[in-house]
Amino acid sequence: MPFLLSLDEGTTSARAVLYDERGRAVGMESRPITCRYPQPGWVEQDPLEIWAAQLECARRLLERMRVPAADIVAAGIANQRETTLVWERATGRPVAPAIVWQCRRTAAFCSELAASPAASEITRTTGLVVDAYFSASKLAWILDQVPDARRRARDGELLFGTVDTWLIWKLTAGAVHVTDPTNASRTMLMDLGTGAWSEAMLEIFGIPRAMLPEIGPSSGVVGTIAAGHFGAEIPIAGIAGDQQAALGGQACFRPGLSKNTYGTGCFALLHTGGRQPVSHNRLLVTRAASLDGRPQFAIEGAVFIAGAVIQWLRDQMGLIRTAAESEAVAASVADNGGVYFVPAFVGLGAPHWDPGARGLVTGITRATTRAHLVRAALEAIAYQTRELIEAMQQDSGEPLRELRVDGGAARNDFLMQLQADILGRPIVRPVDVETTALGAAYLAGLATGFFRNAEELESFWRAERRFEPRIDAPLRERLYGEWKSAVKRCRM
Repeated sequence: MPFLLSLDEGTTSARAVLYDERGRAVGMESRPITCRYPQPGWVEQDPLEIWAAQLECARRLLERMRVPAADIVAAGIANQRETTLVWERATGRPVAPAIVWQCRRTAAFCSELAASPAASEITRTTGLVVDAYFSASKLAWILDQVPDARRRARDGELLFGTVDTWLIWKLTAGAVHVTDPTNASRTMLMDLGTGAWSEAMLEIFGIPRAMLPEIGPSSGVVGTIAAGHFGAEIPIAGIAGDQQAALGGQACFRPGLSKNTYGTGCFALLHTGGRQPVSHNRLLVTRAASLDGRPQFAIEGAVFIAGAVIQWLRDQMGLIRTAAESEAVAASVADNGGVYFVPAFVGLGAPHWDPGARGLVTGITRATTRAHLVRAALEAIAYQTRELIEAMQQDSGEPLRELRVDGGAARNDFLMQLQADILGRPIVRPVDVETTALGAAYLAGLATGFFRNAEELESFWRAERRFEPRIDAPLRERLYGEWKSAVKRCRM
């Protein structure tokens, strides 16, 4: 029986998933990936650990499912975006830790750049707000800090890539150095309109062109996994950054369709088709995955800390034993007890873009319990999402009818009902909430004829549950207003 293999490398774990001809997941393996925090606001990972975790879970999946590599029609790759890696062309050895998308080490540089005349040109060219979130300043930092790195990069000895590029380089045994428009559009080095590397951006950030990958298709064969990894060669036929992959996994291939992914961060995307929009609310304009080679665009809002706040409650504070426990603990109290949580651990993302903001909890009294704190943390995810959706509606000029959701935290019924209440719109959860891996499989399947067209993929999508708003508008606005007041305090 033929299958598609999806390699889904996220911020905290690597996953491998097998899909059948109906887009159904028939098996999955996952391995954790360590994040290191060497200084406040800094986030790093080991590139070799990323590679080893992804390779191991794929091998274990094929072994456990007793699926030979010869039965894999194609592989698709989805990845944490903006995370920046540099390695030696000759040896494949990383020259520095991977700088993770959350890392704020270049915030001061970006603040100066955002105040310069170049800022408007950067946004006009790339569709992005100048911020340490994106790859360009991270790459420039590595070139500045690693001895002789700039010369070696100019001479073609060093290569740059986001995680997709790194994995493909390793999977093809160094034969292919490639990315796709969805990932390239997050580097702050690509001209959003042309889909090519921008010479102006390379000059602003001091990046040698010789170290950049080729920009290939999101859906199309770009290389072949070397036979030594899984026992037979497998075409690599799909690439997309995790959020654009999730947009496809939610069958949002048409203008006006939107989704929100509840992962480490929170990411809302609205598909705009072939129209390149302009954001007036400090959202991001980015490339969506194209199925036919023609440019596709999306408006995106990014929250840096969403599911990560639940991990913090569990790992740093010890208030819950598991992430799943947060649902029952939060539901054990009737309301938040006046407690509001702004999880600005690494600053605030869209629409604020404030790297200096820091986390804040307000309204604590002697009556405050751990349940109130856990509930306030879940509420913060819903409030941040509302901020994104409101800005997105203003940019698009179209009201949101419903919001499709996915990601690990989308399994939390309490959070999803809370999101419907705070947003005042229905929340629709699909049968398969792991839509990032599914989207990568869709792209690979379309490229190889495993799937016929987008209409077939749309027919696969099924809602598992629909959450309707339950609270009245005055209460909704009061809660949201009080949280917005807490946001103002954390930015002072």
